[in-house]
Amino acid sequence: MKISFNWIKDLIDEKLDLENCIDLLTDIGLEVEGVSNYSQIKTDLSQLVVGKVVECIKHPNADRLKLTTIDIGEYHNLSIVCGAPNVEKNQLVVVAPVNSVLKTKDNTDFKIKKVKIRGVESCGMLCAEDEIGVGNDHSGIIVLDSKHKVGKKVSKIYDNYNDKIIEIGLTPNRCDAISHFGVARDLRAALSYRNEKQIELIAPSTSSFTNTIISPSLSIDIVDSKDCKRFSGVIINNIIVGESPSFIKNKLRAIGLKPINNIVDITNYVMHEIGQPLHAYDRNKISSNKIKIQKLKKGTKFTTLDGIERELGENDLIICDDYTPMCLAGIFGGNFYGVSENTTSIFLESAFFNPVSVRKSAKHHSLNTDSSYRFERGVDIEKVDYALKRAASLIVEHCNGEIISNIMDDYPSKFDEKNIVLNFENVDRIIGFNLDRLKIKNILNLLDFKINNVT
Repeated sequence: MKISFNWIKDLIDEKLDLENCIDLLTDIGLEVEGVSNYSQIKTDLSQLVVGKVVECIKHPNADRLKLTTIDIGEYHNLSIVCGAPNVEKNQLVVVAPVNSVLKTKDNTDFKIKKVKIRGVESCGMLCAEDEIGVGNDHSGIIVLDSKHKVGKKVSKIYDNYNDKIIEIGLTPNRCDAISHFGVARDLRAALSYRNEKQIELIAPSTSSFTNTIISPSLSIDIVDSKDCKRFSGVIINNIIVGESPSFIKNKLRAIGLKPINNIVDITNYVMHEIGQPLHAYDRNKISSNKIKIQKLKKGTKFTTLDGIERELGENDLIICDDYTPMCLAGIFGGNFYGVSENTTSIFLESAFFNPVSVRKSAKHHSLNTDSSYRFERGVDIEKVDYALKRAASLIVEHCNGEIISNIMDDYPSKFDEKNIVLNFENVDRIIGFNLDRLKIKNILNLLDFKINNVT
């Protein structure tokens, strides 16, 4: 499992040392298998400079090419052949001089060389956004604002997001640590104990969530309560689907996820933050106003988000628009009900599904998703509503959302708290020395255990 060190630092109110954290994580059972560097912009931008187009004329041997003379400062001009349709005289542009090394999309090196293009020597390259990793546009070269000075390093123009990615070998029994918050909680406990001071764990905020007294326009019916123990949801209107804010995109990219849109990104963000998978449906496409969690007839056709039409098995748990499949529960959403750029209202789901049921269905359909990975190991059923509020808060803050219903929470049979008897003598025997009883209690409290009594 990939863990962002920047994300962990946001959750623990303490200055953290990477090497110390790596050692601590392994010591407390979250074995670190490796650490890697992440940079949003792969190309070393300090190689590139701001240049001014002082001359731009048509190439004598090619209709679509232009000969440019570029001033890069210190009385140094470069002759560069350029094929971009938007290059013009007096522009400020991004210049990759000869011997610069650009990183391509597949992370291979592309070295700029002095070459002849249609018989004319070219000593460098004028860069587009996608060629240096600062954007996706390839329609033309980057044209910079006039405030920048000729010869300025391009690294001083663009902020590069850097992170350290910790790869943790998570064992199946550690579903409590299947999120950044879970890892941060364990790490905070170890740091507090070893440093002999109380270190604060910063819980993700739900401050923008406001309860309403409006009755929802949807009903929820858990038909199969064996495989769905809890199902919650809320309706959010007036959303504007678009690009996510930078802090969400940066953290998702750092752990290997591709941003899609602000709604989908927020559900993924909260899943990796708290550990609870969520799913967003286009509310206006739920025609029956009845959400049923049930199994459908074997062989029922269902097209998932990847565009593949699948045949449902008799044991697949399905989230339905009455009897029409919307989502393969805990695994993969349906194509028709997914969020698109035209979506203005969503039904946001947070639920608890039977780990065995999810595992069997995922295997049957040869699907292995971030959502199924978590449900198969068992999520915290008591955090279902918290994750829903957290995601709804972010949607209100960053998607113009307006919560228009109270939380629909179908929780037929509440889980009983599991009581564990911890014998102090056994603790001493296993670890090999006598540990102060108050310290044991403090460690358990830091790990969110509730101590009922001590005898």
